[in-house]
Amino acid sequence: MTDTPHFPLSAVVGADDLKLALCLTAIDPKIGGVLIEGPRGMAKSTLARGLADLLASGQFVTLPLGATEERLVGTLDLDAALSEGRAQFSPGVLAKADGGVLYVDEVNLLADHLVDLLLDVAASGTNLVERDGISHRHSAKFVLIGTMNPEEGELRPQLLDRFGLNVALSGHTAPIERGQIIRRRLDFDSDPQGFCAQWQGEQQALRTRCEHARAALANIALDDTALAHITERCFAAGVDGLRADLVWLRAARAHAAWRGAAEIDEQDIDAVAEFALRHRRLEQPPSAPQQSAQSPAETQATKPSEGQGQWGDMPAPALATGARREVPSWPLAKKP
Repeated sequence: MTDTPHFPLSAVVGADDLKLALCLTAIDPKIGGVLIEGPRGMAKSTLARGLADLLASGQFVTLPLGATEERLVGTLDLDAALSEGRAQFSPGVLAKADGGVLYVDEVNLLADHLVDLLLDVAASGTNLVERDGISHRHSAKFVLIGTMNPEEGELRPQLLDRFGLNVALSGHTAPIERGQIIRRRLDFDSDPQGFCAQWQGEQQALRTRCEHARAALANIALDDTALAHITERCFAAGVDGLRADLVWLRAARAHAAWRGAAEIDEQDIDAVAEFALRHRRLEQPPSAPQQSAQSPAETQATKPSEGQGQWGDMPAPALATGARREVPSWPLAKKP
């Protein structure tokens, strides 16, 4: 963590889909993180850093694109092991990110051997470093946030599926919003501390809302009715594997907690549908078995519902996540 303040998430203009996805991940880190897609100059890294302020640890660690394997997993000092009889471990990025956010910019350009290591640790939550018969194991549980420009290359399917949610930012921003974005950025750059102080109330309200939702999460059941609805729609969308079902159910529960509900409702399922399906949906959904007719629920599910987040009563700017979705805008963000 540096002493330089990050641009507060509550002050970001637009990008409501992404802000919702980040908040849901802060409420339930088991969702598996967020992959942010978009062209250059869309402040993807600024938005990603805003997540750290919503987590209990506040830790935000960046994996540099050209990092070595040792930089990622850490190193063992064999000389210390021989002279002192114990392994002296120098922590890497994975150890520093434990309990916080691991951020990978241009994740689609990450070297294959680092992708393999990242996949293993993300799946197990543990990093094991071995060298010449000496080993060290430590916890490495983190929220994985990746950003990428799709024009610069695709992401390996194994790593793509590891991200719980996926949001795409549109480069076509309305003139009024563009002006607001630039003005707030200039204000922040000229006086970061003063700008953050101006937005302190809104940012604290956002943190408090996430904390309350996190506390309420365990009391909201991952019920069979919601699961049945989600599994039908995952089948209709033709997704590979079962991770989409689990991620979608967890995200729907986090959304219910976010809006202060006691149980998962259809609006919660709809609100996070595109987040869970966007990077997993196949071009051609599988056909229903010949011996059984397609149910009405499956027929209806062939078109993703246009569910919405709960951001108050103000109309929101457009943000593309595949299909256009009208999402109520970010609360308490009316300052010039």
